[in-house]
Amino acid sequence: MTIDTTYTDGDIDTNPTANPHLNELIDTRYSRRQTLMGGMSATAAAVFGGMLLTGCDDDNDGNGSSPVTVTATAGGSSSAGRVATLTGAAIGQVDSVSWTQTAGPTVTLAGTTTSTATFVVPGATAGTVLSFQFTAVSASGSVSATTSVTVGAASLGFTAVAKSLADVVSVPSGYAVTVLYRLGDPIAGGVAAYANDGTDTNFSKRAGDHHDGMSYFGLSASATPDANGNTRGLLVLNHENISQPYLHPNGATNPGGVRPEAEALKEMECHGVSVIEVSRSANWAYVPTSSFNRRITPLTPMSFSGPVRGNDSLKTRYSPDATTGRGTINNCANGTMPWNTYLTNEENWVGYFRREVGDGARRAATGAAGVKANTSLARYGKGESNTGGNYGWSTVRPADTTSTAYARWNITAQAGAPADGTGDFRNEIFQYGWVVEIDPFDPASTPRKRTALGRMNHEGCEIGRTIPGVKPAFYMGDDAQNEYIYKFVSATPWSAADATAANRLAIGDKYLDTGTLYVAKFSADGSGQWLPLVFGQGPLTSANATYSFASQADVLINTRLAADALGATRMDRPEWTAVNPATGEMYCTLTNNTSRTVATADAANPRAYVDPRTDGRTNGTGNVNGHIIRLRETGDTSEATTFAWDIYAFGAGSDLDATNINLSGLDATNDFSSPDGLWFGLPSNASGTIAPVMWIETDDGAYTDVTNCMLLASVPGKVNDGGTRTVTNTVGAATGSVTTRIGKAPGATLRRFLVGPKECEITGIYSTPDGRSLFVNIQHPGEGGGPTNITSSWPANQAGTVATPSRPRSSTIVITKNDGGVVGL
Repeated sequence: MTIDTTYTDGDIDTNPTANPHLNELIDTRYSRRQTLMGGMSATAAAVFGGMLLTGCDDDNDGNGSSPVTVTATAGGSSSAGRVATLTGAAIGQVDSVSWTQTAGPTVTLAGTTTSTATFVVPGATAGTVLSFQFTAVSASGSVSATTSVTVGAASLGFTAVAKSLADVVSVPSGYAVTVLYRLGDPIAGGVAAYANDGTDTNFSKRAGDHHDGMSYFGLSASATPDANGNTRGLLVLNHENISQPYLHPNGATNPGGVRPEAEALKEMECHGVSVIEVSRSANWAYVPTSSFNRRITPLTPMSFSGPVRGNDSLKTRYSPDATTGRGTINNCANGTMPWNTYLTNEENWVGYFRREVGDGARRAATGAAGVKANTSLARYGKGESNTGGNYGWSTVRPADTTSTAYARWNITAQAGAPADGTGDFRNEIFQYGWVVEIDPFDPASTPRKRTALGRMNHEGCEIGRTIPGVKPAFYMGDDAQNEYIYKFVSATPWSAADATAANRLAIGDKYLDTGTLYVAKFSADGSGQWLPLVFGQGPLTSANATYSFASQADVLINTRLAADALGATRMDRPEWTAVNPATGEMYCTLTNNTSRTVATADAANPRAYVDPRTDGRTNGTGNVNGHIIRLRETGDTSEATTFAWDIYAFGAGSDLDATNINLSGLDATNDFSSPDGLWFGLPSNASGTIAPVMWIETDDGAYTDVTNCMLLASVPGKVNDGGTRTVTNTVGAATGSVTTRIGKAPGATLRRFLVGPKECEITGIYSTPDGRSLFVNIQHPGEGGGPTNITSSWPANQAGTVATPSRPRSSTIVITKNDGGVVGL
């Protein structure tokens, strides 16, 4: 016999079964169990489970599974408002894992059932410890490990955006911009998409123009206010004015000196307020057919509330009992009430009215009331002119001959009409200049004009901190050169229960219809007084030689005259007010004042200088670049009648004289001009606690040879954190010195966050409660152009260059941080 001595393993691949291969076991295991390990170890555990570890584990309990070990670590950022990351790892056969918080201020964890969880660090005191537990569950039980994050102080977390003249919205790296709501966007079913060629109509159901002040209100699934509503809400925004040429095919027309009714109606409806529902899934969008959507325009019925309701000065042909009116106009900044209503503020309303030559004589002939009306009209800037009236609406000859919608814009006293105003519209102008309250959650509600807050060029109305048992204050600026800063203190102490009341306008009645209106007087030593505008006190009586006040209603209708009589401090165009939610300090933008001179400069308005231009325009003079003043109430109470003040920051180009103009030491990362919009982050997130972020928006015509308008973020200090400074002003041959009070130089705590497109204003700002979505308005891009000379194509070009110019559209944008953190931090 011959024996084959060749070595062999025998036949191979003799297993006839369909049992799975290794990769199939891995796939099956991962689909059923969460094995939280890395690389080859995870693969082995998926296939072999405890068996892999049993061979090297003397502590096996014999139940077929190995002990599980876990670790937990924290990474990312610990600074307030930024995203922190928790990482867990488990070795062994695991059925499930979870993250839970065990200590510290409560945060919202994302990824709680995975190995990696994230959260936004809250705005807690620096040094606060947040503790977390990572737990793995297996057949043998559960095993946990802990880790912690120590909260760091909030600070600005972005690189400043460079100045720019580009026709686009620029934001820092790591942020995204979404265009949300544009001029002409439909807000009701059956309304056609916006053609943007001047042919569109029906603006009572479209977005208006010139987006301005804005608030966001969270909306619950049951369609009620939700203080934590971060993905669904109502956005309420003003439409201050119009870019008239772009609204019509070839610009506005005026055949024979008469405006076509269709054009005038479109222009009126483009003014006012929008209420729209917005929501976020992957991205933010508005809901075009929401039942909450609403336009409030100069044609919307209004009701008067407070001391002026029913006063003779409000009587018109439309409202002979002086209790109702039509519309609101030139709505600028806003106010967000803690009881979930929106305040819109009537600013530059005077110019819309026509007052023909001879009106003054007709009024004077009616007696003392007519003489007083002439004094009032002069103080509010309404002189006589046969060509007056913005946009010429009073010239319209309506198809409905009974309509007075256009005739009311002519306030000339008509011959033969009753002297009390019930037969014409001589008093229509007195129905404007008020703060208007709107309930965004009730589309059927009638807005209320709150007359106790006075009549002026209302920029905004910002409520201070609300403390139970303390009367709340509402801060306001009168937006015109050399006008005043005001506050209204309610007669009713705050009750926290009112924040969730169902009848929101009734709560407005409670706090806004009765109280005391004050005007500010600033002293050179850094102190100040709130002077009460109360009939019968001081010069506010019938014996006043300039204006004979007859009642508290008379004082409120003629707020400016009353403030004059009290000797209030004339300011450099007071605009937005904002209250620091941590300190209660009030900030007010003083945008600019070209009429400020060396002789009239004072401690609170200390600069008068020459501002150079590089584009061929004449150099500017006065307080060209503006500043931001702030005050702290005595005793930190809204009821105080005295305060301390200083100037937070002076606008200036970084290249201007550091001794007398660029007093805040601004550099290329933060120089600005003409501060306007102003807003603090909300106390519901890290941007509004401990060291809140203050956002500054500009409306500028001085520095636009260098950059478009911008949005800056700051973390301001406190009143009197700086010192005094003597400023030498020089304009031509005039020179003089003023000592002022200036806060510490902002340095890196003030940075440029956004630059807008060409010829725009940055205005209107609000966030979701969590601070992770920031809404901003871009107003009148390309305002210097028209249909045949389009000077901006924004927002059509935000995603890239357009092939042919597109008419620009005022729009609301949403800014989010790519990592999901709080915007700005």
